[in-house]
Amino acid sequence: MSAANTESSRLAREAYTLLADDSEGRICKDIPESACNDQPGNFMRHVLSLGATKSADGFADAKLILAWLFGALGVPAWLTGLLVPVREAGALLPQLGIAAAIRGLAVRKWVWVIGSVGQGLAVIGIAIAALTLEGTAAGMVVVGLLAVAALARGACSVSYKDVLGKTVSKSTRGTATGAAGSASSVIVLLFGLALAFGVFPRTTATVAAVLLLAGGLWLAAAALFATLTEAPGATEGGGNALTLFRKQFALLGEDAQLRRFILVRALLVSTALSPPFLLAVSGEAGKGALDQLGGFIVASSLASFVSAYVWGRLSDRSSRKVLMLAGIVAAVALAGTAGLALVAPGLLEGVLVPAALLFVLMVAHQGVRLGRSTHIVDMADADQRANYTALSNTVIGVVLIAGGAFGVLAQVAGEVAVLAVFAFMAVLAAFSALGLDEVQQGR
Repeated sequence: MSAANTESSRLAREAYTLLADDSEGRICKDIPESACNDQPGNFMRHVLSLGATKSADGFADAKLILAWLFGALGVPAWLTGLLVPVREAGALLPQLGIAAAIRGLAVRKWVWVIGSVGQGLAVIGIAIAALTLEGTAAGMVVVGLLAVAALARGACSVSYKDVLGKTVSKSTRGTATGAAGSASSVIVLLFGLALAFGVFPRTTATVAAVLLLAGGLWLAAAALFATLTEAPGATEGGGNALTLFRKQFALLGEDAQLRRFILVRALLVSTALSPPFLLAVSGEAGKGALDQLGGFIVASSLASFVSAYVWGRLSDRSSRKVLMLAGIVAAVALAGTAGLALVAPGLLEGVLVPAALLFVLMVAHQGVRLGRSTHIVDMADADQRANYTALSNTVIGVVLIAGGAFGVLAQVAGEVAVLAVFAFMAVLAAFSALGLDEVQQGR
């Protein structure tokens, strides 16, 4: 081994010890024995790769960045309305088929690598479209490229949890994803501050440059993840996608815990769907100014920074309790926003109070993301992990498409009514999570 590789290995082990606090000798828990020596290096590759892609996600946020870009390019509203459904549901719905395709692969990190490259190239294409097209043409090209990125993201999602389960110990998986979330949130936070204080010129070219940076981060993450040491795994279970589709849906009838987990996750989509309605209630949504956009990006990324690592550590102890607590926190933020809109709407007219409420909501959303990710990895055995992930993601993809009905409700009854419904869903999720098993017990 070269001196450079030796030094790199030493630094990785020291960083792993600092972040994971692996002082109880749990390094080889629930991973192949052959992966023990590679655990510190693999842990840091996960943190750095995931941190890069999470930063890229922040720079290419469909709810904020791409929506603003569409306004600046004069894209019709009907195309703008497709951004979030294409971005979210497009990444989830195809995952059962993707899971069937990768079951025959003994080493699955390459699926994540290809998916990350696909996302990077698609977002670079979006940046080029932003610089060269306008109106309907720009919107159609961007939505099409976003669909490609969503499909690639789906491949990454299915393969990532499987690779994570093979290369990182059960006691430190939430820590790895949480550390990545905190690191990336600092980068996005700096971006939001730069927008809020007018450091960057407020032009389409600025946003296009940020999208190019996001594409580069996805490509860099792919290159780093390719160096991950992954032991070959089982290849049984591959086959016809429709046959596997039926078998995987049969899991819903066989596993009560899986059904309850999907129910909890479905109720907690309220934390993902609610931010646009919160901003609409504040009276700031739709103005399109980059300085206002920057304030909300700051609130969102700051929430990730202060909570992601903590949620990750808590998830390693009890992902069930994390989901319960996240539901309660979300309900407080959503009900608080609805209440203020009814009794003191003047408090929501500026940026500070809505940004504070968005901050609390996004803290809860981070808990949902990390809690559900850790829970499904720890509740499933190695042979079923990819199937459980793909099945739950597909069901949630359908739920997200159905979530378009909340836009109709907002038009009929107002955004306050929608926020009240979301708050009720979050409360129901917290109570439903009471019935989940403590899957971290017996580590």
